[in-house]
Amino acid sequence: MSTKNKFHQTSDFAVLSISYEKADAETRGRFAFFDDHIKAFVNQIHEQDYGDAFVVSTCNRTEIYSTTKNYLHIAELYCNTVGVSLSEFLKYVNVLQREDALFHLFRVAAGLESQIIGDFEIVSQIKNAYHRFKTYKDFSNPYLERAINSSIQISKKIKNETGISTGSASVSYAAVHYILNQTKHIHEKNILLLGVGEIGQNTIENLVKHIYQPKIKIANRSFEKAEKIADKYNIPQIDFETFPEELKQTDVLIVATGAQKYIIDETNFPKDKEMLVIDLSIPNNVQKEIGKLENVTLIDVDQLSQTIKETMDQRKKEIPKAEAIIKEMSKEFADWEKKRKLAPQINHFKNTLKKIEENEMHNIHKKFHYAKIEDMELSNNLVQKITNRFAKYIMENPSRADEITKLMEEILDIHKQ
Repeated sequence: MSTKNKFHQTSDFAVLSISYEKADAETRGRFAFFDDHIKAFVNQIHEQDYGDAFVVSTCNRTEIYSTTKNYLHIAELYCNTVGVSLSEFLKYVNVLQREDALFHLFRVAAGLESQIIGDFEIVSQIKNAYHRFKTYKDFSNPYLERAINSSIQISKKIKNETGISTGSASVSYAAVHYILNQTKHIHEKNILLLGVGEIGQNTIENLVKHIYQPKIKIANRSFEKAEKIADKYNIPQIDFETFPEELKQTDVLIVATGAQKYIIDETNFPKDKEMLVIDLSIPNNVQKEIGKLENVTLIDVDQLSQTIKETMDQRKKEIPKAEAIIKEMSKEFADWEKKRKLAPQINHFKNTLKKIEENEMHNIHKKFHYAKIEDMELSNNLVQKITNRFAKYIMENPSRADEITKLMEEILDIHKQ
């Protein structure tokens, strides 16, 4: 059966989440999901008619969102796609269903579940992840569309109406903050950034903002993308393939690439070179052994997240305000879902009223040879008001919706007019 016309609802919604709460950076890296996994994963889901699903994979979490009760089957397909065992996956995963799953999505988008509370980079990562999945389907899922749009609205509202993002504390800022605190005469140091994705670009922005004329170079596998960023910030770029040679002159290395394996290891890292290495990648793109070299300091995202406790303490005070906004907008989502589920009854009721209205207006015109525009507007308004009352009643009493609809059909049967 095709899922194209199926009514998806909260009772079908589930999320399988692996996050920093249960899994460290190295473990999270084993479950990371990459763009080249998407097509095969989506095709398998639809071939087996498991509904719809999309994956959000960031430095802090990998989460599978789905509109199906068969979420364990989807988990198995996922594990096959990324090359891990289901038993290993289930050791670290949290499963949430129905309202809990929806509430979790809203909390994640609001930055409340981030390792750095109030990190609003996550909402754009959710949005982009969903849109990437849509490119491999020939139809959209209204439930997921609404859920994603609601999560974006919640994030904006919380950002604008609370202080939960007070003070800079994103992963990219935390990296720059650490560099500033740990490196003397930073304006004299050679900085090399590998990877100009979202986190890489945010890191560049923070470097330029906090260091006067930083000596920074960038490299990216896509030369054209790096060229645009280099032009934007007026900084030099190098060919990605030549970065091992550049490392010999590098004092601070920031790795924000999205490779599936190490790109920095003992084979391409210079010997006896003093260097601060910041690995912002999940999975780690810098081999752990690099951190054991003399004069080398290696920091990853988990360690960075522990450096900003003061900012976090301030943000935690804003959590109740953010949760109140989520609660309010979750109710709006529930109202939309009820209305959507009952839309056929509501539309049928309204159409019946419209037919009665048309008959009456026809009789007026036949009798008086005209009908005033004001009369038509008034009758349209009355139809809409009565429909709204009918909709409100059956939304508030969904268990009686079929009974009330049938009763109103009998009362308003146009064939008896």
